[in-house]
Amino acid sequence: MDDLARRLREFADARDWEQYHTPKNLVMALSGEVGELTALFQWLTPEESATALEDPELRPEVLDELADVAIYLVRLADVLGVDLMDAARAKIARNESRFPPGSAGQIY
Repeated sequence: MDDLARRLREFADARDWEQYHTPKNLVMALSGEVGELTALFQWLTPEESATALEDPELRPEVLDELADVAIYLVRLADVLGVDLMDAARAKIARNESRFPPGSAGQIY
């Protein structure tokens, strides 16, 4: 994750894009990319969505949009100075307390 954040920082720096990589702009870009990923799955049945990567036309589009989401998320975390892995681990720990095994009827 650190290597990816560094590469994205260098990529932005080489293009003088830091001025545009404000938290607000990155969140908006992230939201747009999630929307593009959502659009790929919007009208699929649950069964079709589960096998989306088996579709040779859909697969590269899904992979590209997943990559875009990941890139903007990692860049946002880097700009904010957040260790994304630490934040994710902390959230999982909170969820383990909130939703113990066997707590039927509760969906995360």
